[in-house]
Amino acid sequence: MGSMLLAIDIGNTNVVAGVFDGSTLLTHWRLATDPKTTADEYGVLCLSLMARDGRAPEHITGAIISSVVPALTDTFESMVHASFGRTPIIVSSDMDTGLTLRYSNPKEIGSDRIVNAAAAYEKFHRDLIIVDFGTATTFCAVSRDGAYLGGVIAPGLAISADALFTRAAKLSKVELARPKTVIGTDTAGSIQSGLIYGYAGLVDTLIQRMEGEMGHTSYVIATGGLASVIAPEARSIQHIEPFLTLHGLELLYRRAHGTGPAQWA
Repeated sequence: MGSMLLAIDIGNTNVVAGVFDGSTLLTHWRLATDPKTTADEYGVLCLSLMARDGRAPEHITGAIISSVVPALTDTFESMVHASFGRTPIIVSSDMDTGLTLRYSNPKEIGSDRIVNAAAAYEKFHRDLIIVDFGTATTFCAVSRDGAYLGGVIAPGLAISADALFTRAAKLSKVELARPKTVIGTDTAGSIQSGLIYGYAGLVDTLIQRMEGEMGHTSYVIATGGLASVIAPEARSIQHIEPFLTLHGLELLYRRAHGTGPAQWA
């Protein structure tokens, strides 16, 4: 095996990590985000998962981290040092992303949003809206000339569901899945309809309004853990890219080392 890259995306609910050989994603894992977990504990998890997949830590020759959880950034930086003997790149708005950040304060942009926008623009080179279905659902607008225009942050689907179950005493949690009909014939189906179709409507309306301000239609890409749930119900989403963030991390690592852009199928 040649040189390999460890890419880590620290989100509010999950940590997603992947190992690349060049621009090929070889394997990926999803861990729970827990600020109480130590660097040693995360190191044991990552090393165990690598061993399960038949890969040794010495194969890792580089690492890059995107984090929206400041309490865990140092934890994972220490973990990469201790477990892999590497100094990871930490994604920031100061990096070469291939984009012009037209944001009043670029440092306020979540690193995951920067990574997603960079990856999507590198792959498609057109007017884009990227929708990331995570703890929060984020919408990012990118112009065909590579300008990051800004976006929208909405409560995520899981947050919306949890708020409903917490505040309504007689409603029980249901699976976040497409119901058989829009008009529910039982309580579980009625809740699922409101959550899934209601959220799809939120997505479509926001994209329509964003395109109205942009003055044209855009190619709409979905990513994130819940993309597969909502994207099929949202009329405006044209493409699902499940590992967009990991590919974006690989792209930014290559840019930081001057080795060219990422290419993936």
